[in-house]
Amino acid sequence: MSDWSLWLKSLHIMAFAAWMAAMWYLPRLMVYHSDKVVGSDSSETFKIMERRLLKGIATPAMIVTIVLGVWLGVIQNQFSDGWLHAKLLLVLGMAACHGLLAAHVKKFGRDERPKPARFYRMINEVPTVLFVGIVLLVILKPF
Repeated sequence: MSDWSLWLKSLHIMAFAAWMAAMWYLPRLMVYHSDKVVGSDSSETFKIMERRLLKGIATPAMIVTIVLGVWLGVIQNQFSDGWLHAKLLLVLGMAACHGLLAAHVKKFGRDERPKPARFYRMINEVPTVLFVGIVLLVILKPF
């Protein structure tokens, strides 16, 4: 592996870490936001926090993670590896979770309360399960 591909891999891991941090924090914010009175100062603060986290960290980190991951897969000729197919399926699941949370950020921004706090407590676990699967596939390459 060339030195520049190690740089790509390092940047990919850093972007993934940032994406995951946002994916763990965003539903947590929604847990607290869902119980706030519409129009209250705290509700307005949560709107700002959620929007900034999504647009400033989560979405850019997701894009960089995916772009660098595809680039690495191409230059390392790994697209025929079974473990990478499984990893890509989990990454697709993470992107779907990201999209769901993004839709809820928009709904909260319109002062809707799309789901109760319990829903966000449960959805908060989805990125963790996907994260564990992704990391195990990358490290163990079981097939």
